[in-house]
Amino acid sequence: MRLDDFDPDINVGDQRGQGGGGGFLGGGGGGGGMLLGLLPLIGSRFGCGGIVVVLIVLAVLGVNPLSLIGGGGGNGGVAPTQQTAPAGHADATKACTIDASSKAACNAFSSADKTWAGIFQREGKQFQAPSLQFYSGNGQSGCGAAQSAMGPFYCPTDDGIYLDTSFFQELQSRFHAGGDFAQDYVIAHEFGHHIQNLLGVSAKVSQQEQSSDPTDANRLSVRLELQADCYAGIWANANKDRLDPGDVQQGMTAAHAIGDDTLQQQAQGRVVPDSFTHGTSAQREHWLQVGLDSGDPAQCDTFSGAI
Repeated sequence: MRLDDFDPDINVGDQRGQGGGGGFLGGGGGGGGMLLGLLPLIGSRFGCGGIVVVLIVLAVLGVNPLSLIGGGGGNGGVAPTQQTAPAGHADATKACTIDASSKAACNAFSSADKTWAGIFQREGKQFQAPSLQFYSGNGQSGCGAAQSAMGPFYCPTDDGIYLDTSFFQELQSRFHAGGDFAQDYVIAHEFGHHIQNLLGVSAKVSQQEQSSDPTDANRLSVRLELQADCYAGIWANANKDRLDPGDVQQGMTAAHAIGDDTLQQQAQGRVVPDSFTHGTSAQREHWLQVGLDSGDPAQCDTFSGAI
């Protein structure tokens, strides 16, 4: 995908080289975020007063690894402890040019920022940009500790998209979903969760999840995740003149690889639909395609009818 270089005015923070925050037990950060240390929260859950978006949960745990691109359902009624957001922001140009992966992430983030700002303006809605926060290994978010095993995630407490760029290597080597558009899809999905936060969707779903049983909460989480996939497609549609041959297939390959059914089958040899939190491979591909084809956010209503 041929994206412009990032706007140097984007909001970028960089915790790399700072030692990071605590481990999995070092703070009650958002739901799916505290994978190993907070086992009751495994499977992408709400937290920090909203949705903590987690992209990758270790497949060996049988819980939707990469499919946790983005946010997730409720945390089963457990509200993680809120944390203070990282102080200050690094210079975007410095943070975004450390390596090729950082620049690619910034280019995609900047593109999504411009795209959604334009959509909100046309619809007469107020847009507030999120930040892109880099960390390496360990970090700290407004929703608690960040760990590379969590993958990219979104924290509503500080409107931050958190990324350890080493995930992009895992995306290709572990999930066989390489290519620049697959990486861009990751960023666009996380940005989609920010859009849900701005529109009040995340808070509404979080409230519903708190009064739901685990199975119903998971179903709500699936609908939230599929909408974020659709929003990623909306971004791609708005930038379709920049797509190269094969880009869309890269995105579909990634969406397929991260479906709950595919990941559970690979991890545990069986599929448990009631435990799905992000949707099947077919559902994820479908809703990414809906966004790509329509370019209309109104078509991303995953909460009405069948999905």
